[in-house]
Amino acid sequence: MSKGQRGGSLADRPILLAIAGLLGFLGLWEGVTRFGLMSPIFLPPPSSLPQAFWREVSSGIWLDRIGQSLDHYLMGLILGSLLGIGLGIVTGMSRTVEGLTAWVIRVLRPIPGLAWVPFAILWFQISPAAATFIVGVGVFWINYFTTLAAVQGVDGDLIELAESFGYRSRLVKLVKVVLPASTPGILAGVRTGLGQAWMSVVAAELFGVAGLGQRMNEAATLLASDIVVVYMLTMALLYGLVDAAFVLLRNWLLRWRP
Repeated sequence: MSKGQRGGSLADRPILLAIAGLLGFLGLWEGVTRFGLMSPIFLPPPSSLPQAFWREVSSGIWLDRIGQSLDHYLMGLILGSLLGIGLGIVTGMSRTVEGLTAWVIRVLRPIPGLAWVPFAILWFQISPAAATFIVGVGVFWINYFTTLAAVQGVDGDLIELAESFGYRSRLVKLVKVVLPASTPGILAGVRTGLGQAWMSVVAAELFGVAGLGQRMNEAATLLASDIVVVYMLTMALLYGLVDAAFVLLRNWLLRWRP
């Protein structure tokens, strides 16, 4: 096959290939319900989603629930990330702290976020604070372990070089060496936490806190599966926007890298 022929294939046009794949997926999805392979009650066809979306938007519910969930999401994400990063840095720079927390971490880490729901209700009742707590727990561990690995992975030669130039205090070495060297790894953990936080939001809101998760639960109870899919796609869109914004921020923070 000549170079010109290869250049005209669909595989050489990634955007067209992606569009073709998406259209094929939507067509298959539509066909499953149109040909009676599955009831629209259990799997709504894509053609029914615009109408369901417009009903939610025109009623004001859609924007209201987005605002509520974003509040839980951002507060939990910020608190969980800051605490995880902070403890990860302290543990990574101190063998004493690492030894003291080793078995505490081993005991608490395997406990899934949903297992904390009863305590969230006991401590905060059914409130936004309870949802924020659940989201924060889910995000905390990701940021803790990625930060710990990033800090402990800093080249020891850099530390020795800093000490030879007189930077001997832990604080100065943290600011001058450890943070700049570990920032890419820390930011990778934060980005992973962006997605984990959305999954935690749904779990946190299913027990009654107002938001996207609660609305999905209400719709599922009424067998309004088209509404459920609308909010699933809403969360996917919100995550995509947050992730894209974070990538721009990360690239700006790491602009010093070659």
